[in-house]
Amino acid sequence: MNVTGTIEKKGFGPGTWALVSADKTYELKDAPSDLKKEGLKVSVEGEVRDDVMTFAMIGPVLQVSSFKVID
Repeated sequence: MNVTGTIEKKGFGPGTWALVSADKTYELKDAPSDLKKEGLKVSVEGEVRDDVMTFAMIGPVLQVSSFKVID
């Protein structure tokens, strides 16, 4: 699946990186360090993981395969 949105750091515990799209917020799993930049506009390729639970519970968990920065 491909999701376009903005990267945000949510303040739960040690912090959780999220991708906020127009209609949904995804918690990022296995996000590379280059993706972990507040306010970055990106297109992320990945898979929603229904078998993963997290403490933050801010939305579906999106396991990142690749990403592209959008200007």
